[in-house]
Amino acid sequence: QVQLVESGGGLVQAGGSLRLSCAASGLIFSMYTMSWFRQAPGKGREFVARIRWSGGSTDYAESVKGRFTISRDNAKNTAYLQMNSLKPEDTAVYYCAAAFMGGPSDYWGQGTQVTVSS
Repeated sequence: QVQLVESGGGLVQAGGSLRLSCAASGLIFSMYTMSWFRQAPGKGREFVARIRWSGGSTDYAESVKGRFTISRDNAKNTAYLQMNSLKPEDTAVYYCAAAFMGGPSDYWGQGTQVTVSS
């Protein structure tokens, strides 16, 4: 059974930092592109960042470029999202997703709440 478990969310002041983790089990982690999405209250889910299974190249939403960094540790079956210079508009539930060899996202985590106070 595949599981993605996010952790690391919380309450932080504007300008602060958080690091989210996504621990995966039940899949061959190295063959999955890992992504982070977020959903703010009353809004749809939006893409945040992606790190590809092959080569480790990354993509970011324009709104987080230069502030967020996605990474992965295949030995630990874990993906990370380092979030710096946080803004109140970053407040959302953050979800990780796994896509086999870069296809559509196959698996999703339960989400972790990030709240940035002004």
